[in-house]
Amino acid sequence: MPLQERQEKRPALAAAGLSIRLERPDQPDTLALIDELDAYQKPLYPPESHHGVDVEALLWPEAAFAVVRDENGEAVGCGAVWCAPAYGELKRMYVRPQCRGKGAARALMDFLEAQARARGCAEMALETGIHQREAIGLYQRAGYDFCPPFGDYREDPYSVFMRKPL
Repeated sequence: MPLQERQEKRPALAAAGLSIRLERPDQPDTLALIDELDAYQKPLYPPESHHGVDVEALLWPEAAFAVVRDENGEAVGCGAVWCAPAYGELKRMYVRPQCRGKGAARALMDFLEAQARARGCAEMALETGIHQREAIGLYQRAGYDFCPPFGDYREDPYSVFMRKPL
């Protein structure tokens, strides 16, 4: 089955009526998710501390963009992995509040880590904001450890950097 058509159906997700698959980020419902994420984050941080990638970059071959859909096919979560030669970076992770607590974020992260592993990445990295305590807790429970800035990132008092071997 082609990579773009593979779906992830973990038992807990399937029981909750959720599925995950690779999709294009420029669809109206996925654009709405990205807009919701931006609307949540922008008031929390100064502009120079926003590190989200734009939709055009998510279409590049280095990116894998995944969407969580409910039993009605509605997009309720999304995330991407940007695959560099040395590591994969989680980007644009978001699950709508009404779908949290069902394992969707963890399943999405696992799915994206598998995509990175399949593309040759031996390590995952991420940057998130200091005010996103739930996300930081999720990443810690998934085995991510705090680290210094990586790649093109610089020290930022509003950023948290984390890594995990795959």
